[in-house]
Amino acid sequence: MQQQPISSLLAVVTGANKGIGLETVRQLAVQGVTVILTARDKKRGNDAVSSLQLSNVLFHQLDVRDAHSAAALADFILRKFGKLDILVNNAGASGVVVDVAGLRALNVEPESWLSGKATNLVQGVIQQNYENAVTCLDTNYYGCKRVTEALLPLLKLSSFGAKIVNVSSLRSEIKRIPGEKIRAEVADIGNLSEELIEDVLQRFLEDLKNGNLEAGGWPMMLPSYSMSKVALNAYTRVLAKRHQGMCINCVHPGFVKTDINWNTGVMATEDGAKGPVMLALLPPGGPSGRYFDQTTMAEF
Repeated sequence: MQQQPISSLLAVVTGANKGIGLETVRQLAVQGVTVILTARDKKRGNDAVSSLQLSNVLFHQLDVRDAHSAAALADFILRKFGKLDILVNNAGASGVVVDVAGLRALNVEPESWLSGKATNLVQGVIQQNYENAVTCLDTNYYGCKRVTEALLPLLKLSSFGAKIVNVSSLRSEIKRIPGEKIRAEVADIGNLSEELIEDVLQRFLEDLKNGNLEAGGWPMMLPSYSMSKVALNAYTRVLAKRHQGMCINCVHPGFVKTDINWNTGVMATEDGAKGPVMLALLPPGGPSGRYFDQTTMAEF
């Protein structure tokens, strides 16, 4: 498959009105890619496009939690462009309620966040409840799946060899799951399926509802966010196995200072977008079904 000129490529970036999503749009567009910046809120999305001042960026509304919204985006792309080359699934939700002032007062060291040692320290200011967990899973895993399934027919029409990039997190790494059985299930690439992934998520929600997260072996640091990203990584592997003509990968962008981590991160969005952009522009025949820590291939 020939490498196509970048100027002929079309990309969609979800959740792109701010943060890593917006910077990913900017970096792709500066290199010549036509980018559809999507966001749930029309005004924020249009304002984001205006802020970039790039003629090859346009806005389309997308709510990843709404199948009709995903279908409307697919219909728009089919009518206007006839194909899609790159999908960056960036939209995300934290799944918790945070006392931001209380969190700032704790002044948690970045290393404590990254290692998970902050888990007990932040319990008083970060609250996990069932309703927010459902929203988190429906955005970060099911929302990604909804959008991907709606756009797959268009990605299959790419003569570039389509790229799907799922923006993940350090919290997704299998070694961070306390429960051995859960670790084994999500690590077993031979038996991974959407049914298995969703069964794991349902068990997680059941244990959350019943107050059994720790006893069940689930992550205690941002539990629903962590499990949504574990599921996203597993889904990435399932997709890559199923669509072997595409490059489908997931990436931890780094501990970037953004709203999703209440600006506790230490990296600039410019650096956080480097991994997603690199994977979006892989040459045909590049790696697929892999997890990257920023721009370096890493272990799931």
